[in-house]
Amino acid sequence: MSEEERIEPEEEAGESAEEQAERARRREAAMSRIVRFGDPLLKSRASEITEFGTALEAEAEEMVSLMRDAIGCGLAANQVGRLRRLLVIEPPGEEAPTALVNPEVEWLSEELDEMQEACLSIPGIAVDVARPVAGRFTGLDLSGAEVRLELEGLPARILQHELDHLDGILILDRATPDQRKAALGALRRGETWSPPETDGEATEEALA
Repeated sequence: MSEEERIEPEEEAGESAEEQAERARRREAAMSRIVRFGDPLLKSRASEITEFGTALEAEAEEMVSLMRDAIGCGLAANQVGRLRRLLVIEPPGEEAPTALVNPEVEWLSEELDEMQEACLSIPGIAVDVARPVAGRFTGLDLSGAEVRLELEGLPARILQHELDHLDGILILDRATPDQRKAALGALRRGETWSPPETDGEATEEALA
């Protein structure tokens, strides 16, 4: 998922031309390593992790680095070519990323909220996705210790998005038929797409 709340990130305020170029270079390099729409890995369920140690810690560290360079706030292991139940998230405003191994949903609120989501694996595309506004999630940390997270708002949405990836579910699978059709058409044409503006307000806010 993308930290910038729009399909493509804007320039950071106060950046020099050199800094902007370097940030763009790092993002391009990171995006080149992320599995894209159409790869069977994105439609496959990831396998549980049973071994913990320095290799897993290095894998999570690498994912965090890629997520940040790609201007992201979440990444699942199958997005980097590994069918393992590992995800990392770093919601805007958080001081440090969270890595979760073998994550599961323990509870989701009945209240739903709809907003545009985009995906690093489907760049340039955003669709409206309705998700529970809060949830309780369990899993393991990188040492194998049990973890329970109670999240609401944007952090809960980010984690649900990444959990979907681990189960082979994409935002296009959660879109309305009309939006899915429009998004797939844009992908075939090599174009970007997001739902049209409504009520006079821009709707380009997205998560990826």
